Amino acid sequence: MLEQQLQFSLRDEDQLSLDLIEAQYTLKNTRDRNNAKSLVILVSGIELAGKGEAVKQLREWVDPRYLHVKADIPRLFTEKQTFWQPYTRFIPAEGQIQVMFGNWYSDLLTTAMHVSKPLDETMFESYIECMRAYEQDLKNNHVDVIKVWFDLPWKALQKRLDDMDVSEQRWHKLHGLDWRNKKQYDTLQKLRQKFTDDWLVIDGENEVLRNQQFAQYILHALKQLPKHKTTVRTKWKQAAIPEALFNPSIEMMDAAAYKAELKKLTRKVSDALRTDSRNVIITFEGMDAAGKGGAIKRIVKKLDPREYEIHTIAAPEKFELRRPYMWRFWTKLTETHEITIFDRTWYGRVLVERVEGFAKQIEWQRAYEEINRFEKDLTDNQTILIKFWLAISKDEQETRFKAREAVPHKRFKITADDWRNRKRWDDYLNAAADMLARTNTEYAPWYVIANNDKYSARIQVLQAILKQLKVD
Repeated sequence: MLEQQLQFSLRDEDQLSLDLIEAQYTLKNTRDRNNAKSLVILVSGIELAGKGEAVKQLREWVDPRYLHVKADIPRLFTEKQTFWQPYTRFIPAEGQIQVMFGNWYSDLLTTAMHVSKPLDETMFESYIECMRAYEQDLKNNHVDVIKVWFDLPWKALQKRLDDMDVSEQRWHKLHGLDWRNKKQYDTLQKLRQKFTDDWLVIDGENEVLRNQQFAQYILHALKQLPKHKTTVRTKWKQAAIPEALFNPSIEMMDAAAYKAELKKLTRKVSDALRTDSRNVIITFEGMDAAGKGGAIKRIVKKLDPREYEIHTIAAPEKFELRRPYMWRFWTKLTETHEITIFDRTWYGRVLVERVEGFAKQIEWQRAYEEINRFEKDLTDNQTILIKFWLAISKDEQETRFKAREAVPHKRFKITADDWRNRKRWDDYLNAAADMLARTNTEYAPWYVIANNDKYSARIQVLQAILKQLKVD
């Protein structure tokens, strides 16, 4: 157990408070530095074990303005939402501390004990594995996850229930359990022991020791401020560039045939997207001027604007840079829209950020696996992910750039950066090759649309969507 690795003893409360506040402000001042981090504190445990009291005492010992507390009633997992989605908005920025009463583990316990068809052992352990992988991704992005289980023996729990005012009993229904039921208590303990080997487990019987142990554990975590890792141990192996990226098709589609096919496919795609019971996420990456905007316009042509959401991704804002890289994408996946389209995506880390040096080598190299886990979580939860890379030749891009400059209502589409990026064409091809090789998965395959003809490319995009949705 983790608590065996840490030594605790009662300390003078004034000195403990001073140490906590100093550590709290030191953490706050790490923002934008090479040792910056944030802290997520997951709080779970047996009812009446003193979770709330310990957090309340901690808030009195620290500066309460900089200790954020979020409390949620445990919820059942749903088929269309990942375990992390209810909590991503509350992942703190550098220098911040977030306590979570109610978290993905309490949801796991609730689901395991209350669904009509309980989770089998394999599924339960699979969730734990995914949760730890998610937490490791957080840690790699400088968010420490501290997990604390407040425990209470059966007899002590029963005595506290006896002493509790009747009016308070309705507030003590964690996991919807009958805390007088020994069988349910034992089941909960058996389940939580499957994941609490890396938690601090605090005995809630001694209130003074409980509060101090919790506070000292947080103090220990606050003081751990190592510099970010910057070195990469393994030599990078560049993937081969697919032939299609070198030589996009130049075959032209007849305008009349295009219009007829477009009319048929836009209706078919809108019907398919509208009637599919799953979430659908469509993403576009590709060279500048490759036709992402035009393709998106045709996808939504027959859809009601209330049915979908389009996110156009640009460079991250300052407040986004202080959170995990994926945070600004996690928070865009809401339950409001079942159809979501991204014009540029999370792949920016392994494309523009890699090529332009905005991400360190260690950051973009580990991003492939982080992205794969993210996409696997989505597709495991009733989400269809359709990914497009649109490719054109370098000469065709130049032609389109000049055409944009010549048309008044299209000049906004071309910038000095677009022309500058052409000098890194080969670097972008290498980055695209690595991306396609490392993130083309069975559950989220890439569709490479390599075509200099806009008409043909748009038709191929619509056909690929129908193929992924398994619509004839």
